[in-house]
Amino acid sequence: MSKTFVRLSLLAVAVLAGGFLTSVGTAQTPATTPAAPAGTLFRPSTECMACHNGLTTPSGEDVSIGSTWRASMMAHSALDPYWHAGVRREVTDHPGQQAAIENECSRCHMPMAHVPTQALGRQQSVFANLPVAGGPAGADPFAVEGVSCSLCHQITSDRLGQKSSFTGGFSVDMSTPNEKRQMFGPYDVDGGHTTLMRSATGFVPTKATHIQQSEVCATCHTLYTHTLNAAGEAIKEFPEQVPYQEWLQSEFRDTQSCQSCHMPVVEQPMPITSVLGDPREGFSRHDFRGANFLMLSVLNRFRADLGVIARPTEMDAAIARTKAFLQTSTATVSLARTEQVGGRVEADVIVRNLAGHKLPTAYPSRRVWLRVTVQDGQGRVVFSSGQLEPTGAIAGNDNDLDGARFEPHYRQIQSQDQVQIYETIMGTQAGAVTTGLLSSFSYLKDNRMAPRGFDKRAVPEDVAVHGDALDDPDFVAGEDRVRYAVDVAGAQGPFTVEAQLWYQSIAYRWAQNLRGYSAAEPQRFVSYYDQMGQASGLMLARATGVTSPAAPRR
Repeated sequence: MSKTFVRLSLLAVAVLAGGFLTSVGTAQTPATTPAAPAGTLFRPSTECMACHNGLTTPSGEDVSIGSTWRASMMAHSALDPYWHAGVRREVTDHPGQQAAIENECSRCHMPMAHVPTQALGRQQSVFANLPVAGGPAGADPFAVEGVSCSLCHQITSDRLGQKSSFTGGFSVDMSTPNEKRQMFGPYDVDGGHTTLMRSATGFVPTKATHIQQSEVCATCHTLYTHTLNAAGEAIKEFPEQVPYQEWLQSEFRDTQSCQSCHMPVVEQPMPITSVLGDPREGFSRHDFRGANFLMLSVLNRFRADLGVIARPTEMDAAIARTKAFLQTSTATVSLARTEQVGGRVEADVIVRNLAGHKLPTAYPSRRVWLRVTVQDGQGRVVFSSGQLEPTGAIAGNDNDLDGARFEPHYRQIQSQDQVQIYETIMGTQAGAVTTGLLSSFSYLKDNRMAPRGFDKRAVPEDVAVHGDALDDPDFVAGEDRVRYAVDVAGAQGPFTVEAQLWYQSIAYRWAQNLRGYSAAEPQRFVSYYDQMGQASGLMLARATGVTSPAAPRR
């Protein structure tokens, strides 16, 4: 009997024993996602988990593809209650465009349902497929799965990096017969594993390095929307989120891809299949670490409402990874000068962006801000700017107090009601502040921290800086410097200055503006946000300094 036959037989036995189970380790549960009907383009993730779970690095870290993906935002793209609320808001604001809006929004949040629906010349529904408590019984299981294995690994190299590939314009081969369909990955696969994968899923594993390129991520993480007027007519294209284009304007474009940071490789060689796998170099973790710790927390806490299948322990691990990633890989804050000048304390706070794109980036609800306090010699707070309130609002922030106003970009802060917030503020065609995506005509403010290598005077309009940050000489590529000059007359030093950098993935105003919509989805999300409160924010970095007398002037 040949070694090849023995190896293939062992592989087949292992798969039969696996039974397409969804679990990791010894505690196994039956798959809950039904098999796809014959002739469909995609397969349930459970079929991939049979071989790609139970993966451990030589140092003992569990890097199972199935369980880490299952706890990611990619897996929950269709379950995201903030997305549900946002789509409902847009179709309420623009009722004549409901079918088109749902179809557009499903491209990236329900792609495995969207692609075959589009191929049939129909528009994909969102609300008919929401797998939440009390939702429709006939929801498409491929819509529920969000962004799954057989979606990303079937994206071809066609048009990658071109504008036509953005806003969900990825290409999936629709013409190849099912038994010859390719599943792209970075490795050569031997004959035994190829036969096994074909018998288990119908796909042929095919080496294709484009799967490791940033341009694959850009197909859905670059989003251009169209501003609609009162008649529902498109009047302008709007760059709603463009992290890929920001990355192209950074020095990272030549050294690090999206996957380098968001799917970091395992340093030691290890098998990528639990079924007689050979050690592989450069295996990429499939946890898709990003910045949305809040939504992962909401999904875990309200799992029964939202139909979350990932286990609580898996979600806890994903939340912890996300927070650790944010606190180690996004930014630093430091104090360059801390002095007492007469009755004032002066401090220069420097924020540095470590990311390969703007900070924050992507969906425009995100914001980063400085929380700065000054304490006197007895430990009493004599100045406070940027405190996070129990509601999730920032004390002193004009936009949180009044949705028609917003906080400007500051070069110097002197009072407690001034807060340096790195954010986008969108405006309507009439110039009014809005959080409505399809009502947005321009950016009234964009002072998000630029990445290193970014030339704010020369970049394309889609990634431009807007507002006073454009003319601020201390707002440069990868860095911003803000001077705090605060009155401490009557207090005794030495004074302790503490600067903290905070982050929210969903700013208070973006949640509050949903409160006026009576539909179930906005109301449900607002109730979740109210319960999260201060847990909606995360401190990224901090620095402290003690005042010294100012040097005498010459």
